[in-house]
Amino acid sequence: MSTLYPLCFQPLFKEYLWGGRRLGTLLDKPIGDGPTFAESWEAVDHGENQSVVADGPLAGKTLHDIVSEHGQELFGKHHPQPVFPLLFKFLDAKKTLSVQVHPNDEQGAKLDPPDLGKTEAWVVLAAEPGSQIYAGLKPGVTRESLAAAVEAGTSDQCLHAFEPTVGDCVFIKAGTVHALGEGLVIAEIQQASNTTFRLFDWNRVDKDGNSRPLHIEQSLDVTDFARGPVAPQSPQPTGDEGVERLVECDKFVLERATRSETLKLDLGDRFHLIAVLDGTVTLAFASGFVELPKGQTVLVPAACGSIELKPIGVATWLDMYLPG
Repeated sequence: MSTLYPLCFQPLFKEYLWGGRRLGTLLDKPIGDGPTFAESWEAVDHGENQSVVADGPLAGKTLHDIVSEHGQELFGKHHPQPVFPLLFKFLDAKKTLSVQVHPNDEQGAKLDPPDLGKTEAWVVLAAEPGSQIYAGLKPGVTRESLAAAVEAGTSDQCLHAFEPTVGDCVFIKAGTVHALGEGLVIAEIQQASNTTFRLFDWNRVDKDGNSRPLHIEQSLDVTDFARGPVAPQSPQPTGDEGVERLVECDKFVLERATRSETLKLDLGDRFHLIAVLDGTVTLAFASGFVELPKGQTVLVPAACGSIELKPIGVATWLDMYLPG
């Protein structure tokens, strides 16, 4: 009999200058008193950044402990894995983030120390009027023209931008130049990588007149100049009512459910990461249940076999898992 059960973790908070307070006010996360809570890492196994099990017999164990000690039960048909391959987080962009680009797996493997590439997807949870997402380059932008724009401090003129609406999903493949504009709160699923090259920081300086370091050559080297403008995803129906597929790629599958009726979910011999975006959901499994309020994320091991997700009223949640 499996020793694993659906695992909730203690959120790992990151304070950056661009953060705000909405992780607490919008998602009920237990942030502290500071004004710049930018990210809540909900499930992570990346070096010293480790999710810690919040309750149950495995309380206090890190996610990497679970991977090392219970890999077969956790991953099922995707066992073995050296680390948990995905990272899920919530972000509060009170200010505009820098313009960034991430390497792919092949490029990441050549770094010192080596890292995974970083393909990611965003789901917009809140957007103030006029907020912008920058995703991809305008048609015709080349390495030479982008380098010239960086030198001139006009990189923003090369970026494709649009005003998102709540619910939009944006797929950011490795090599895509991108940035989050101020006023956005998003949920992000990505590869378990923390490698970011900063291409442009909007000509900002600190109180002493210093700008943040840029990684211009690295950014240009990993940019996919054939990618072009990126638009929000077109959700695709699945076989379950109220469940739509937002992204399906070689790194992860991302689905969103909005339902008032119970959903019976066959895990398919793989783990599922489930994050509640609105409402409350009771997750029932063979030996018990766990209540998931808004803002809560749970990792359901493959060994659970099947689960039932029972909304209290109407609820919305994300379901993330490995393809294949």
